[in-house]
Amino acid sequence: MVTEAKPKTKRQIVTLTINGDEHVSLVKVNTTLLDLLREEFDYTGTKKGCELGDCGACTVLLDGEPVNSCLILAVEADGRSVTTIEGLEKNGKLDVVQEAFVNHGAIQCGYCSPGMILSSRALLNRNPSPTEREVRDAIAGNLCRCTGYVKIVEAVLAASAESKA
Repeated sequence: MVTEAKPKTKRQIVTLTINGDEHVSLVKVNTTLLDLLREEFDYTGTKKGCELGDCGACTVLLDGEPVNSCLILAVEADGRSVTTIEGLEKNGKLDVVQEAFVNHGAIQCGYCSPGMILSSRALLNRNPSPTEREVRDAIAGNLCRCTGYVKIVEAVLAASAESKA
């Protein structure tokens, strides 16, 4: 009996700037950005949820815009900048959005928090004074099963006010 060898998955070199640091990796072309971040570079704050782009747990900022990293191939992100939840902390100090989430009880189980925080950070970067409706629209792609969203919205609005103070 003759069996044919399974074709090997093609690989490609990918260079990313992750949280300000350059990373290079040889990846299979079907590797998601989520898997590269978690498995190759150990950025485990990026959560693996539905893997369908529905829950937002895997949200990262790609060139400053929130994206579901489970839907982006690592090769598509080649040459681009990625910010994970680990990248928001500066010099041992949490980002104002992270602080607001803690101070306003917007974190329950915490699984959705990295995606919620990054989506909120992207909103405040482009609109430092959002309305409640704009906050709700910005986090619409992030599902939370614990908080009911009220405290999350309050935290983002507080972070906005804190940023202006």
